[in-house]
Amino acid sequence: MRKLFGTDGIRGVAGVAPLDEQTVYAVGLALAHSLRPLALAPRVLAGRDTRASSSWILSMLAAGLRAGGAELVSADILPTPAVAYLTRRDGFHAGVVISASHNPWQDNGIKLFGPDGFKLPDEVELSIEEIIFRHAVVAAAPALDTLPAIVDEPHYAAEYIAFLRSLVPGLQLGSRRVAVDCAHGAAAAIAPALLDSLGGEVMLLNTAPNGRNINDHCGALHPETVAAAVTESGAELGITLDGDADRCLLAAASGRVINGDAILLLCARDMQARGLLTGNVVVATTMSNMGLEAALRRSGISMQRAAVGDRYVLELMRRLDAALGGEQSGHILFPHLSTTGDGLLTALVVLDTLARSGRTLEELTADLKVFPQTIVNVKVREKLPLEGFPSIQAAIAEAEAALRETGRVVIRYSGTEALARVMIEAEDEAAMRHHAETIAAAIRAELGI
Repeated sequence: MRKLFGTDGIRGVAGVAPLDEQTVYAVGLALAHSLRPLALAPRVLAGRDTRASSSWILSMLAAGLRAGGAELVSADILPTPAVAYLTRRDGFHAGVVISASHNPWQDNGIKLFGPDGFKLPDEVELSIEEIIFRHAVVAAAPALDTLPAIVDEPHYAAEYIAFLRSLVPGLQLGSRRVAVDCAHGAAAAIAPALLDSLGGEVMLLNTAPNGRNINDHCGALHPETVAAAVTESGAELGITLDGDADRCLLAAASGRVINGDAILLLCARDMQARGLLTGNVVVATTMSNMGLEAALRRSGISMQRAAVGDRYVLELMRRLDAALGGEQSGHILFPHLSTTGDGLLTALVVLDTLARSGRTLEELTADLKVFPQTIVNVKVREKLPLEGFPSIQAAIAEAEAALRETGRVVIRYSGTEALARVMIEAEDEAAMRHHAETIAAAIRAELGI
C-alpha cells in the first residue's frame, strides 16, 4: 500500500511531512533515479499553481533532481493539464506539477506524469516511494536559502493556449456574454488570453492571486460564486475552474449549477450524434448520480462506473476504448484530445457544442432528473478499514437493505484529506438524510477526531 501518494499525487500541509523540505528533496532525488532507465540525464518539465509555498517546493524538488542527475525545466505557473500535454509534446522524461488542486492555500502537492503525459500508475508510484524512503534517510536536503533561483520559461503558456485553440478551430463567442471564475489559481495565467481570442463579452472573476486566496470562496468548489455573477450580469453561461484548472463546472443562464454529470450527458449525446462516442459508452464514477445513468440509457448509451479519481476513470476508459468519461466534480476526460482532465478544454468543448447546436445549457440538460444525493464528510484520525468496525457495517447494511432499488450507498475515504465520505442517493430525501447521518455518526464514534 502506498504511504505518500494518494489518488492525485502527494498532498498535505506545506512545510509538514510529507511536504517538508527533506521529503520534497527526496522526491526529486527518487524521481531522478527512477528515470535513469530512460536517459542518463533525464529532463523534467515542471509547472506550479499560485500558492505561497509552490515556489520553495519547486526549488527543493529541483535540488533533488539535480542531485540525482536530472534537469528541471520550469514552465512557470500553468494548469496541470498543460504540463501533461507539454511533457509529451516536447519529449520530456517526466512532468511535475506543484499544486494541491482544489485544497485551501495552506496545502500543496506534487503530481507526477510519465513521458506519455499520463499520470503514473499506482505500481510506479509505489516503486518511487520505496526509493524516497531509502534516500530520505541517507541524503540530507540542502538549506533552502542556498538554492539557486528557478528560471521560468513563460513561452509555454502561449504554446498551450495555441494547442487549446487548435482543438476548436472554428469557435467564436460572437455576441455571447460569459462569466469565468479562475479561482485565483493557475487558470488566471491562461484564461484571459485564451478567452480574448474567442471574442464575445467575457467577465473574468478571481484572477488576482496573492498566494493565499486560491480557491477561497471561489472556483469549482464554490460554483455558487459564478452562478451569482451569471444571474447578476445577464450572462448566458458561467464557467468555474479549480486551483490547477483540471476540473470545470458550469452555471446556466438561470443560475442553475451544471455539474460534471450534466456535462457528461451533453457531451455524450453530441459525440454520439457525430459518431465519436466509441462503443456508445461513458465511464463515470461511483459518485455519479443514478439520474445520469437513466438519461444516458434513454439515448442508447451505457454507463460504466470506476473508482473515484480521474486516474481510475481513465484506466477503465482505456480498457473499454471509451472516448468520454469523468467525475461529478468536474474532471472530464477526452482521451482523443488530452491525457488528463482539463477544465479549460472542457469549457471550450461545451461552448463549441452550444454554438453548433444553437441550444442552451438548460435545454441540453433538461431531462437529467437527479436523485436526491447528499455527501457527509467525517473528519477521521486514521483511515482504518471500515470492515473492521461492526457498528459501521451494521449502519451501512441497514441503509442498503432499506434503499434496495431506489438508492445507492457509497462510503469511501478521501484520497487527499483525512476524511471519510458518506454518499447516499435515494428517491426519498428523508430516508437519504436519515441513513447518511446514521452512518456518519457510526464512523464518527469509531474514528472521528
